[in-house]
Amino acid sequence: MSTDDAVTTSEDVEDTEQSLGPAQLKALAHPLRIQILDLLSAHSALTASGIAELVGESSGSTSYHLRQLARHGFIQEVADRGTGRERWWERRPGGFRLGLPEDPEDVAAIATSLTVALEFEKARARKIQSLLENSQTLDREWLDVTRLTTTALWLTAEQMAEVGAAWEQFSDALDRFSHQEQTPGARPVQVHFNLFPLVDGTENPS
Repeated sequence: MSTDDAVTTSEDVEDTEQSLGPAQLKALAHPLRIQILDLLSAHSALTASGIAELVGESSGSTSYHLRQLARHGFIQEVADRGTGRERWWERRPGGFRLGLPEDPEDVAAIATSLTVALEFEKARARKIQSLLENSQTLDREWLDVTRLTTTALWLTAEQMAEVGAAWEQFSDALDRFSHQEQTPGARPVQVHFNLFPLVDGTENPS
């Protein structure tokens, strides 16, 4: 999920993005649906029963939420795979963009946007926590190339924009690693990049 507004976060699968409309945003504002969407990003394709095992829910529940995600254009059925009883699902190509509503009086829309953004951030935090708690299950070669880095800086808004542009250029370069689900030796990985002003800080006078 990506936003150009006061709160920004990104969930990109390919190099194209769409802006979420009110109906899509409302459909996504459910913790389990965000968890399902996040799993499909990491695992490429899953069935309702496979997702149910991962999230501890019934396959009936995951099937319902998968249909809602598909209805609003977030996911799609995998062509030529599965049966009528066992359908495979994947994320649709492209990322999506979420911005805070322009109307500061639209309390409901603001709350929905924040709910979606916070759930995605919780999903990211769970991945890092899982890595730290289960690092002993990974081979040394994977741990040696793992990086968890925080860089603290003082920047102007213009400099932040420059850093963001540099990240976008780097992110575009990662396209050469797309579609490696069947590549020998490959496993799901994620690259996280957060760039934001500290809200408890103060801006230096000009």
